[in-house]
Amino acid sequence: MNRRFLLRSAAVAAAAFSAGLAFAQGGYPAKPVNLIVPNPPGGLVDTSARIVGDTLTKVLGQPVIVDNRGGGSGNVAYGMVARAPADGYTLLVSYSAYHVGNPSLTPKLPWAQKDFTPIALVTVATNVIAAHPSVPANNLQEFIAYLKKNPGKVSYASQGNGSVSHIGTEMFKLRTGTSMVHIPYRGSGPAIQDVLSGQVQVFMSTPPSVMQHVQSGKLKAFAVTGKARHPGIPNVPTTAEAGLKGFELESWVAIFAPAGTPPDVVQKLTSGIKQALATPEAKSRADAAGIEIRYEPPAQLDAMVKTETAFWAKTIKQAGITAD
Repeated sequence: MNRRFLLRSAAVAAAAFSAGLAFAQGGYPAKPVNLIVPNPPGGLVDTSARIVGDTLTKVLGQPVIVDNRGGGSGNVAYGMVARAPADGYTLLVSYSAYHVGNPSLTPKLPWAQKDFTPIALVTVATNVIAAHPSVPANNLQEFIAYLKKNPGKVSYASQGNGSVSHIGTEMFKLRTGTSMVHIPYRGSGPAIQDVLSGQVQVFMSTPPSVMQHVQSGKLKAFAVTGKARHPGIPNVPTTAEAGLKGFELESWVAIFAPAGTPPDVVQKLTSGIKQALATPEAKSRADAAGIEIRYEPPAQLDAMVKTETAFWAKTIKQAGITAD
């Protein structure tokens, strides 16, 4: 047996081993991966999905495609992913209010939390209490005073029934003893257009939806609902600084797969997402959009969902919020 034959045999054996290993792991990913977004283009969820999709494409070596499926307060997209094959090729870009709020808002959902396997938390964002310049107030206290003098005369936009902007604004109304009329939209994009035109006066939303308009003066920002000021709009105080202590509101975006997705695929996805989010490109794009990257692995994401589901169920009941 000559040396050339031995070398060739070793190479064949190595190739066979690699092929067998790839087969055992399903060769994942062997084709494009779809990120199903429950919102139209624009806003926190869509922006987060595109940051993840573009950077994860380079990590996985396969296209990661963003597919917007808005409607039904997120239930269209959630139902679609819940029914998808558990092979790692159809993933849900989940929005906090839909994931932990809809189970308490909609009696007959086309999905349940048990239909999904957690992959990774990817981004979080504070919210901004913003208004059209026609609202005669220059700070949060003046805004609250104006609402109290004009109950039911001001309307506010939300990204849809059961969204953080809906539930958060209802919490704000309870906390301040004020009244506003709710106008639901199918996502941040359509909502912000009507707020900019003055058809609706108020929008409590994440920085990607309103930050550039606050910076340009097209909208007023009365406060941010986080513990600290937002670097993109540093002159806007927190709710505590503006005299409304104890009122904080944060939104998050996470990736889930259909229940039953193989553990090795889950591990490859969460590791890939962690790597993708750590790239300078992801950080730069998130900073520009006013989003905070915050990776958490499956176990921590699962624990957070359980805690927040209980909190939102209690809040929704207290505020008398419905999906209608």
